[in-house]
Amino acid sequence: MSLYSFSPRARRDLYEIFDYLSERSPRGAERVRQTVLRAVQRLAEQPGLGHRREDLTARPLEFWSVMGRYTIVYRGDAPAIEIVRVFGPGRDIESALR
Repeated sequence: MSLYSFSPRARRDLYEIFDYLSERSPRGAERVRQTVLRAVQRLAEQPGLGHRREDLTARPLEFWSVMGRYTIVYRGDAPAIEIVRVFGPGRDIESALR
């Protein structure tokens, strides 16, 4: 069984992304939601899929791109990963992670 959790901030990120998309396209929002959740499940099964971004943060975080537009930031600690943030396009990730 794969384990993962979302930080409170990551949950807010997801709600903000899905709310924004739902106003424009409910179907598109659902497609993004399903894709992000599948990506999280995959990361929980294989946390080594992400990569570090020392140019953005010195914290021990992994980054994984979804759909070429969304970035999942997570901590790959065993036995469960923690989704720290989820960024949509155009976000200043470096500033947000300070």
